[in-house]
Amino acid sequence: MFKVLIVEDEDLIRKGIIFVFDWTKYDCVVVGEAANGLEALELIDKLSPDLLVTDIRMPKMDGLELIKQTRNKGLETIIISGHAEFKYARKAIEYGVNQYLLKPIDHKELGEAIIECCNKLNKKKMTQKIQEKVGSFDEIQVLDLKLYYNNGAFKSRYTPMVLDYIASNYSNKINIDLIADELEVSGTYLSKKFKEDTSHTFNDFLNKFRIQKALSKMLESDKKIYEIAEEVGYSEYKYFSQVFKNYLHYTPRDFQNLELFVN
Repeated sequence: MFKVLIVEDEDLIRKGIIFVFDWTKYDCVVVGEAANGLEALELIDKLSPDLLVTDIRMPKMDGLELIKQTRNKGLETIIISGHAEFKYARKAIEYGVNQYLLKPIDHKELGEAIIECCNKLNKKKMTQKIQEKVGSFDEIQVLDLKLYYNNGAFKSRYTPMVLDYIASNYSNKINIDLIADELEVSGTYLSKKFKEDTSHTFNDFLNKFRIQKALSKMLESDKKIYEIAEEVGYSEYKYFSQVFKNYLHYTPRDFQNLELFVN
């Protein structure tokens, strides 16, 4: 569940937000409350909330200053304000806040704002997970092609031929037996020599090669995922998605959404 901190100097409004609104419906829990920005700063350091719901005008430290001082903590923020303070709420856009509500608070509007904030928080978590596994998007490699195409020490003279064939024909339907026929050797022999030189089976190498090409296209173009799948040799999107997930732990659609979100 996402942790929420409520900051509002009017006790009745603050308690109403905490106890009347159904936070569990949105997979959230209120972990703390504060009557001003100074109190909130202490609680943020102590409780590490995900979502901040704050008033604008408060004693000791107002909501804008609170948002300014916590803008680098990864919080999603919802501002609540009276009509007279609306111009101050708009100022918060400069600090990355795009959710603000007018008093009296409409529970439907609050719910919609929470959903949008939670969606952003979920994307942040997914982004963090994938970057922990594979690094930054620009550095993701399923297969280091330079390692193979700059390697002149292959034991078998057929291995460079297989690599060249894959590079030229990966978008088509190919298999080791087809290449073996062209090279006039047995498929079993060619498979064995290829694995000895690359440590990959032919199918594993081909799939990784295709997924690496798909990654490049996803990062460099705005084509539809199914179009990219076909361009790299997968006529069935379902199979492409399965192979992609096996190597990157995310479906192509989830990965593309993350990449767009980060950039």
